[in-house]
Amino acid sequence: MKKVIIIDDEVAGRKLIKEYLLDFPELILLGEANNGVDAVKMINEFKPDLVFLDIQMPGMTGFDVLTHIEEIPQIIFSTAYDKYALQAFEVHAIDYLLKPYTRERFKIAVERLTDHSKESAIRPLAESLLMDRNSYPERILVQSRNKLITIAVEEIIRVEAYGDYSKLITIEGTYLSNFGISILEEKLDPSIFIRVHRSSIINLNKVKELNKYTKTYDIVMHNQDVVRVSRGYMDNIKKIMF
Repeated sequence: MKKVIIIDDEVAGRKLIKEYLLDFPELILLGEANNGVDAVKMINEFKPDLVFLDIQMPGMTGFDVLTHIEEIPQIIFSTAYDKYALQAFEVHAIDYLLKPYTRERFKIAVERLTDHSKESAIRPLAESLLMDRNSYPERILVQSRNKLITIAVEEIIRVEAYGDYSKLITIEGTYLSNFGISILEEKLDPSIFIRVHRSSIINLNKVKELNKYTKTYDIVMHNQDVVRVSRGYMDNIKKIMF
């Protein structure tokens, strides 16, 4: 059994969640609130296991609520706006229901409470927001063990092909990307990230020095990694030589 609270400033929104909750007798509704202030009081008093939380509310947003409660329960956001998906991802919400949503979509969100293999709406929305902020992203989502984290693109020292995937090498560690190196070459700012080999892209800002090697160069990166420039990509290096 899980204790549930609904926070939504719209009567219709609260009513819909209550209707859909009837399909889940293991979820016990403790109460509901239509504003952030009451939400904080109710969550701190009843300590629910799960909160259905709207984002845009008078006086206090859903994210403001999370900063004022003593213990953060599992959260399923219920909102009409997709622009908050990245913030929802960063607070480890279970799911992100975009209004209007169906009974079936609600069921998928609830089932994620116990079945984490089910796809949440948060990751694709967050990835889309990160990619759309600029022509080239400043932050990206990467896999770290059993979770996704955000890293600054500027922290990437180099990219290395890894079969159909790629490795992103940073000062903090190495992360695996689901994209091949050619796709990443298109996604990264070409004024900073330069392809120097069919299996290597380097961050110019992380280059320590270039050492002449017969008819090509070895590039020494800030972390002391050495990357060979292949003859087929020499023109990319010559373009930035003055």
